[in-house]
This record gives sequence, structure tokens and C-alpha cells, in this order.
Amino acid sequence: FVAVGMVDGVQIDYYDSNTQRIVLKQDWMEQVTREDPDYLGRNTGKAQGAQQTFKANIGIAKQ
Repeated sequence: FVAVGMVDGVQIDYYDSNTQRIVLKQDWMEQVTREDPDYLGRNTGKAQGAQQTFKANIGIAKQ
């Protein structure tokens, strides 16, 4: 499972279920995480929740 964060058509970060973490893709996102220290943890949790929802929905669709 992969989730990608986009702003104005530019990728800012992504979450990969293999690593279970968010990777920042823009240098300016480092400033965002300094100003909002909970950004990575909060958005990692959201991505993990989306992963579980997606997995459940795929299971339902397979039935």
C-alpha cells in the first residue's frame, strides 16, 4: 500500500506499507515538521488507518 501527499500537483510526501513511515519529498517540508513536530506521527497514523480501510474494502470487493 502506498499513499502519496500532493500539493498543487507536486508530491510532498509518501507512505509505504513496507516501511510503515512517511518519507518527505520536498525540502520545504522539513520546515513544516519543525513547526509542527506531530506532523509525521499524525499523518503516519492516518496513512496506516487508510491502509487498513483499503485492505478491508478489497476483501469485501473480492466476495
